Amino acid sequence: MIPLTLQEIADITGGTLDHVDNPHQQVSGFVEFDSRKVTPGGLFLCLPGEHVDGHDFAAQAIEKGAVAVLAARQVGVPAIVVEPHGKISGEGANADIYAHDVDGSAAAVVAALSALARAVTQRLAAQHQLRIVGITGSAGKTSTKDLIATIFRAAGDTVAPPGSFNNEVGLPYTALRCDEHTKYLVAEMSARGIGHIRHLASITAPKVGIVLNVGTAHLGEFGSRENIALAKGELVEALPSAGEGGVAVLNADDDFVSAMAPRTQAKVVYYSASTPPASQAQYYATGVQLDDVARASFTLHTPQGEAFEIKLQVFGQHQVSNAVAAVAGAIESGVDPALVAHALSGHRIASKHRMDVHTRADGVTIIDDSYNANPESMRAAIAALAYTSAARPDVRSIAVLGQMGELGNEAQEAHSELGAELAKYNVQYLVAVGTNPNTQAMAQAAEAQGINTTVCADVEQAAQAVEDILRTPPISAEDWDRRSAKDVVLVKSSNAQHLWKVADALVR
Repeated sequence: MIPLTLQEIADITGGTLDHVDNPHQQVSGFVEFDSRKVTPGGLFLCLPGEHVDGHDFAAQAIEKGAVAVLAARQVGVPAIVVEPHGKISGEGANADIYAHDVDGSAAAVVAALSALARAVTQRLAAQHQLRIVGITGSAGKTSTKDLIATIFRAAGDTVAPPGSFNNEVGLPYTALRCDEHTKYLVAEMSARGIGHIRHLASITAPKVGIVLNVGTAHLGEFGSRENIALAKGELVEALPSAGEGGVAVLNADDDFVSAMAPRTQAKVVYYSASTPPASQAQYYATGVQLDDVARASFTLHTPQGEAFEIKLQVFGQHQVSNAVAAVAGAIESGVDPALVAHALSGHRIASKHRMDVHTRADGVTIIDDSYNANPESMRAAIAALAYTSAARPDVRSIAVLGQMGELGNEAQEAHSELGAELAKYNVQYLVAVGTNPNTQAMAQAAEAQGINTTVCADVEQAAQAVEDILRTPPISAEDWDRRSAKDVVLVKSSNAQHLWKVADALVR
């Protein structure tokens, strides 16, 4: 963060100083909400949660070197105190951070965090030409964020969120990692309802906004894809006009996204990864081919008429669309196209459990995509599993799948449809994890399609079930041992199911 005095932070956040001897003392380090990560010169956020309250760790944070804490009450150490105004309601009230916020303490600290991030990014944009790119979509946000961050880092100092820090805490927390040397900020934005992205965009004020897709993730909270499109389109509505440098990057392959063009005063550019490419696309891919572990190569086309040969090091054909979106966002942010193409081909997986592919010493390949799941990303992952296994003779494909969350009334039907999807791609084994009705519906549909199905109550049983399959060769042991490649396992579900534990166990 840029150096700010405690008095400046109090003025920005509307707080008052308590137990502060020197209002002009500067915060020069990072803002942290985990007291274990506090470093000298930093600022600690006292966020109350379900199990612990950050206010109880204020003294510990000061002992570790924090200049002060940002709190909703006096804590007996140097603090900027912001007053709670009651439990939050309306837009944003369904965030996990507010679930146990009885008196509005968490809301007050989060609002102060947002105000601080807004002030810092505005100052950096005005005085140091910080370029801010916002990304949203139902699927692929984190992968695209990682891709564009790789490109930006080739052009200058870049800040991007770790993992999926894309909500009302993660986004300002990430923005406050910027300082006078930061050239690019990548702001990933998620939503659980109407108004959320509008709020996030007000914190970081991106000039370039990328909308990837409108799918069925969070359908249970939104009620319809039309409502999801309303929410995702808030990003392009927040962009400045074309004359002020605003650019909306829209997916021409998604009708809900391309229809957002009239909602913005920014310049609109389109991208496409379909075959043939959408006619209005200025950025597009042709000649897409996959290698034996589903890594794509293609020809990248830009509005300048240039063509670059790209070979991605990430897995799955769906990454082509993410890559072209990242290219469009980077070039529209001023990065040289040749540098973009070079950086893109060198990109590696940056966020854990996101199409993270491991090949064990015994030849088994594990595709760890266990961080999140919705119907669209499930289909893409199953396709990657099928392609990877089909490219190798005598290799079996094993899908370890858990529940997809936040689908509302459509949940059981969406899980049942996965059975047909597995059959479509000739996946031989399903290990369904969980005893909830949605997982049961998925397992029943898979069995009806003739897929070898095992239902496991928890992740420990699932890891053992997969190992049992792997240890039972379908051919003679002698032929089995002679093979150069062995089975491929996909692990995928919503993060709350903790299937990353299965992936980690299999990799180990």
